[in-house]
Amino acid sequence: MSLDVLRVRGRALPLGARTYVMAILNLTDDSFSHDGTGRDLDAALRRAVQAAEDGADIIDIGGESARADVPVRQADEEAQFVGETVARVARDVDLVISADTYKGVVAEAALQAGAHMINDIGGFMRDTSTAAAAARHGAALVINYTYERPKVRPAAPPRYDDLAGAHVAFFRERIRLARAAGIGEEALIVDPGIAFGKSHDEDIEVLRRLAEFRALGHPLLVAHSRKHFIGSVLGLAPEERDVATVAVTALAIAGGADIVRVHAVRPNVEAARIADAIVRGRAGDYAATAASWPWWQRAAPIAGTTIQSQAKPSAAD
Repeated sequence: MSLDVLRVRGRALPLGARTYVMAILNLTDDSFSHDGTGRDLDAALRRAVQAAEDGADIIDIGGESARADVPVRQADEEAQFVGETVARVARDVDLVISADTYKGVVAEAALQAGAHMINDIGGFMRDTSTAAAAARHGAALVINYTYERPKVRPAAPPRYDDLAGAHVAFFRERIRLARAAGIGEEALIVDPGIAFGKSHDEDIEVLRRLAEFRALGHPLLVAHSRKHFIGSVLGLAPEERDVATVAVTALAIAGGADIVRVHAVRPNVEAARIADAIVRGRAGDYAATAASWPWWQRAAPIAGTTIQSQAKPSAAD
C-alpha cells in the first residue's frame, strides 16, 4: 500500500495529488551536463534562488560528480563546502534541501547545516552511514539503485534475467537496512537509478515499467534529466537534451513518479503541472464557467455549428 505523506525533517509533503520537482545544483566543474558552479558559492546561491523562482520544490546539492572517470573528492573538503552551501541556501531560499552524497561525513555536515533529505546514489553499497546520519536528524532518505559501489565501473556489463525484479529485490533489502538504521517508514524514497548499472535500452525499459516499483509502497523519484539514454536515442549532447527531458518528465509522471529530478526547472515544472492535471486530476477540476468561454460574447452565429446565438453559458454549462 502506498503512503499518503512523505516526512521530510519536520515537513509533511502530501503524496498523490501532485508531483514534486527537484532541481539539480552541482557544486563541481566536472558534471556530465556541464552546468556545475564549481567553488563559486555566490553562483550556487543564485542558482538556488532561480530554481525557487522557477517553481522547484526541492533542491539537490551535490559536491562530487557521480562519473566514474573523475576522481573521488576528499570527504572532509566536500563536507565543508557542501555544508557551507546548504547553510547559505537554507538561509535565503524556502525549499526542501537535499544533499546528494553516499558519504556519511558529508551527509552529517549537510544535515547539521539544515538539509532535510539525503540522496544516496550509492544505495548502501559502501555502508549505511548516510542512513544513520539521516535517522539522527529525522531526515528523509533517497535510496538509489546501483549495481556497483560509487565511482567504480563494473568489470563487465551487468546481465539481468528480470530487470525490474532485480531492482525491486535490491530495494526491499535496502529498505530493510534503512529501517534498521532508524529511518521512518514515511521518510524513505526509492530511485530506480537511470544510468546506474544499466544499458540505455535497460534505462528505457525501467522507465516503461515504473508502475512495478509502486509495489514497494514508497514514493518514487525519477532522475532522468539530460542522461545518456536520451543521447542514444536522439544523438544530442547533454546540454541539448532539455526538450526530451521534459517529455520523459511527463511520461514518468504517467508511470507513477512522485518526484522528478531535473536541470532545467521551469519547463519541467510546467510539464509536471499539466501531467498532474491529466494523470492525477479529477473531473471538474477545470469545469466550465462563464469566464472560461471568453469568445462567447463576441461570436457571431455560424450555421451548422454550436455557435448559434449570443446567449452566455451558465456556470453549469
